[in-house]
Amino acid sequence: QVQLVESGGGLVQPGGSLRVSCAASGTIFMLNDMGWYRQAPGKQRELVATITNFGHINYADSVKGRFTISRDNAKKTMYLQMNNLKPEDTAVYYCNAKIGVGNRDLWGRGTQVTVSS
Repeated sequence: QVQLVESGGGLVQPGGSLRVSCAASGTIFMLNDMGWYRQAPGKQRELVATITNFGHINYADSVKGRFTISRDNAKKTMYLQMNNLKPEDTAVYYCNAKIGVGNRDLWGRGTQVTVSS
């Protein structure tokens, strides 16, 4: 069974740092574009950052200069390093991947990130 599993969320104070990971498991022949999305209570899910399998990166304006997305294709794992966290970064962070020739959408179950003093 192909799945994405996020880890590394938690509670952090404003100004702190956190790294979340997304590991793909199962038989995956093509792991294409990947990305992080987040959803805060009462709000729609929004894009945080994306990375292609060639390393092209895109960030939401709200996280530019603070967050860094990366991936290790050999480990089928993607990371999001989050620095200088703000209370408005509080959300459930979801991992997304496009897999296979047809770019099928795959989502993880999410990991909670809470920024609070």
